Amino acid sequence: MTSIDLAKAAARKTAYATRAAVHGQGRDGAAQAHLQSALIGFEAAPLSGYMPIRTEIDPLPVMAAHAGPVGVPVIVGMGQALDFRLWTPDCAMIAGPFGARIPAEGPRLVPQVLIVPLLAFDARGYRLGYGGGFYDRTLAVLRAAGPVLALGFAYGAQEVPVVPIDAYDQRLDGVVTEDGVRWFS
Repeated sequence: MTSIDLAKAAARKTAYATRAAVHGQGRDGAAQAHLQSALIGFEAAPLSGYMPIRTEIDPLPVMAAHAGPVGVPVIVGMGQALDFRLWTPDCAMIAGPFGARIPAEGPRLVPQVLIVPLLAFDARGYRLGYGGGFYDRTLAVLRAAGPVLALGFAYGAQEVPVVPIDAYDQRLDGVVTEDGVRWFS
């Protein structure tokens, strides 16, 4: 392992504990309201959300209320970008890799706006994920094809002074928490 890999592994351990400590304390509703306001102007845009796992903050009410098409990420394989499958609140779901549920079937969707889960974020707009690099690869591919808005969705307590990064890490355009929306330039 490189020194950056070791730093990220240590940061993940702390970030899991921090997120778990604040999860379930009634903060999701305020964060969801801020997320809804951050999406003003993107109501018809194809949106990617996620099925929350473990102690992730819940984007489902915002996804369900979105006027445009909504997709959820599907892991195609290790070392690859994510694919996205069309999701509706009543679609049949199956277990996907890493415990996240995915639509049993449905067309592929290419999102213009992504709600991105994370373990930690910093004031520069970097996020700490689970270590598979899926969102970093995905954002690189999507951004090469055109403009994409990537919004981290987290609890305010998940902010850290500095997220360890390497050359492959993609910055978020903003982070939404129960405290509001923070945009990065």
